[in-house]
Amino acid sequence: MKRSASFFIAVRYLLCRAREGVRYLRGAAAGIAVSLVPIIITLIVADGMIRGITDRYLELGTGHIQVFDYMNLSSVEDTINQINEFDSIRGIWQEQRGMGVLAGRSGRVGVTVRAIESSFWDDAGSVQFLKIIDGSCKPQTERDIVLGESLAQSIGAKTGDTVRLMTLRYLEGGRMSPRTAPYTVSGIVSCGYNELDALWCITSTEGGDRVLLGDQMSSSLILKIDDPYKKADDAAWELYSKLGSGYSIYTWRDLLRSQYSSYETTRQLLLFIMALIVIVAAVNVSSATSMLVLERHRDIAVLKVSGTSVRGVKEIFLFASFLTGLTGAVIGISLGLLMGININFLIRSLEKLLSFFSLLFNGAEVKILDPGFYLETIPIIVDWGAILMIGIFTVLCSVLASWIPAHKAGKLKPMELLRKT
Repeated sequence: MKRSASFFIAVRYLLCRAREGVRYLRGAAAGIAVSLVPIIITLIVADGMIRGITDRYLELGTGHIQVFDYMNLSSVEDTINQINEFDSIRGIWQEQRGMGVLAGRSGRVGVTVRAIESSFWDDAGSVQFLKIIDGSCKPQTERDIVLGESLAQSIGAKTGDTVRLMTLRYLEGGRMSPRTAPYTVSGIVSCGYNELDALWCITSTEGGDRVLLGDQMSSSLILKIDDPYKKADDAAWELYSKLGSGYSIYTWRDLLRSQYSSYETTRQLLLFIMALIVIVAAVNVSSATSMLVLERHRDIAVLKVSGTSVRGVKEIFLFASFLTGLTGAVIGISLGLLMGININFLIRSLEKLLSFFSLLFNGAEVKILDPGFYLETIPIIVDWGAILMIGIFTVLCSVLASWIPAHKAGKLKPMELLRKT
């Protein structure tokens, strides 16, 4: 029997109106489709979360590349001029960071002091992710300060309030002395991810000089390039070759290595758990194929008597399992993509529905994604390569799971089958 004939019979088994074993194939296809929906949604959400969080760190936190001049080989201006010779550099800013304690009207809290050039906040990447809650995102004078939203809430600070920033300085003999300076809150901002901006205390370069001393801060140059995900390593190597060994150069992957690895590990773990569900659903194809063989004893006997080989009969049921897995994969992936692409709308709708019922019973507003730990809006990232691999894996599992019952069907003897029927 030609393979085209075997394929045609398998298609009839899956699509015909008969009420025998074919219903098991359709049920198995439905099971595969249902199992694939959550794995596709998980993939889209996980990739969106990782990319959205990483983009915010790259554009508003670490930058794409950081350059440290630990040996003080040249002035900052000379270093910047050398770096500006590279065409791949989109922007360069000097930043000083330190730790301190910020006191407001309702409390005090430890903060990360960021003294950076104001033009950093005008960069296209910064503007894309920075949300101004109140006031301005840039300190206008050396006495202005910009706070992260949750930080301002924790100390009860509003735009126009006066707060006091305290840092420590070391004296001779190892003694420490506090250094305090008043600032006026000129703005409150948010990046949409509380973990990043929770301790932001932003001031101008001149404002940082009031409280940040050489031994209590780190000074670096923040660089941005056109494609940090693909070109960061190459750009860093070019910079190292140009500047020499007196500089320490780190890409964003170096600076966020542990955090980014944690995200990727969590993503892989989630996909592995979901893959187990797909395997279980694919095993159902084996049971469906076994039931189809039992229901189609007469067909097998007729085919055998007509001269069909063992391989020909086996191929019929392998094609049937292949089509079952393919049908389930196409339907499941399509539904998963549809729901994943509209995940933000679905989450908002579900929050409104749950909040409605919660408020009926004097409850609180429901938030499925807590802004303190998750992004307020999930970016939609579709990894077509991973989706293709999931589809191939599903179909392959379906075929492998049905191999044994298909092989047994090919070995059945026609006379015994005719006697049974």
